[in-house]
Formats: sequence, C-alpha cells, structure tokens
Amino acid sequence: MPSRTPDPDARVSGEGALFARLHATRDPATRELLIERFLPLARRIALRFSTRRDTLEDLLQVATIGLINAVDRFDPARGVAFSTYAVPTISGEIKRYFRDRTWSVRPPRALQELALRVDAAVVELTEDAHAPTVAELARKLDEPEEHVLEALHAHHARYAVSMQAQLGSEDDGVARLEDRLGLDDEAYDVAEERVVLERLLRMVTARDRRVLRMHFDLDMTQREIGEVLGVSQMQVSRIIRHALRRMRIGATRSEELSSERSEELLLRA
Repeated sequence: MPSRTPDPDARVSGEGALFARLHATRDPATRELLIERFLPLARRIALRFSTRRDTLEDLLQVATIGLINAVDRFDPARGVAFSTYAVPTISGEIKRYFRDRTWSVRPPRALQELALRVDAAVVELTEDAHAPTVAELARKLDEPEEHVLEALHAHHARYAVSMQAQLGSEDDGVARLEDRLGLDDEAYDVAEERVVLERLLRMVTARDRRVLRMHFDLDMTQREIGEVLGVSQMQVSRIIRHALRRMRIGATRSEELSSERSEELLLRA
C-alpha cells in the first residue's frame, strides 16, 4: 500500500484541539505534549542566537523556558497560529537572558539590544563568505553607522576574559594573559623621588647644590672639588655635611623623606 503523506491541516487541527483542551482544563499531560511537540521550534530559535562564545545548552534551556511560557499564555480563541505567538515569546526570553545574565559590564539597555541585533546581523551577513562592514550592518539594521560602531564596541563587554587565559598554544610557549599585563614600574618611584629631591635642593645655596652635584652626580672626590672651587678638601667636606644636614631637617619637617632616605637619593641622583 502506498504510504500516506501527513496532512498539514490535520496536524494544525490537532494542535488547535490540544490548545483548546489545555485552555479549558489546564491538563498537565496536554501541556507536556504540546511542549514536546514544539521543542524543535525552540531549538531552531536557540541556534539562531547561538555564537561561538555562547553555550548552546544554556540557550536551549532559556528557549525552552520561553516555549513553556508561550504554551501557558497562548489563547487559541484569538485565531492566530501558535508559532506566530511563540516565536517572539521565545526570542524575547533569549534576548532578556543576554541582556541580564551574560554582560560582564552593563551598557544602557538600548545599546545592549542593538548589540544583539548587530550580532545577529553579522551572523546572517557572514553567510555570504565575507565579514560585513559597518556600512553594510548599518544598511541591514537601518541604523546610523556611529550607532552600529558603538554597539560593536559594547559587544566586547559581554564577556570577561580570565587572567589565566592563554594567548596561544602551549607548543608556541605563549604566556598567559596575566603575563602580558603591566608590572610595577620602579621608574615612577624614581620620578617621584626626584621631584622631592629637587624641592629639598632648593633649601640649600647655589654653591651647596654645585658641590653636591659634583660629589654625588659627577662622582668627583673632595680634593677635586676643592681644586675647582679654590678651597681645601676640609672645607668641601664641611659644605657637604652642612648641606645634607639642612636637607635632612627639611625632609623631616615636611615628612617627605627620612634623613637616611635623602642621603640615599643623593647617591642615586
């Protein structure tokens, strides 16, 4: 005997009868039957929203919740097909999931929704074997290019990257992300210390600063400094001691440097 082709009208009629029974009796068995019957629809919608970064199992669960809500709320007396009501209901549930659960940083809601639309448009246009430009996405979504560009930037806020994430394969010996981040830069401390040192040097005379620079910066001996200035080595030693003492007092009063630290800075200057 030839096989009989299923009658689409009979299927729709059967679903209509099931919904009418559910609406009248709220029978749990009828509700479960309808949910199982429309699970493929929920799966198709979940696949439409799925990207590499999204777990399909999570989206299937969210889509199933949307399907359950659609089954519970559908009123067959309105005279529309269940799929017409279910598709926006399931899609809305997935969009709310993306908006409320998947963003590491929360941009404004309008920007979140546009980012999701841009994401879907990218997937659709990429089927033509080329990455869509901002202008193509703007035409597709009927949005200004600057809005699309902002949505593309906001899309990166959806996911947080682990500090332990590898930047390449282990065979390449590529470090983890945390290894690429900035470390403590001692140059900042040196720069700050130099600012403090310059302020302390203003507490001594110009001749004292000259002597200190020749001794600590140019690494000249006290005898060599004395020859330049035309004074004895003992006088040079006295100048250095008096200048350092004056700077130590200034540092102690301003609580910027300890007396030992000021001498150390002079040695490093």
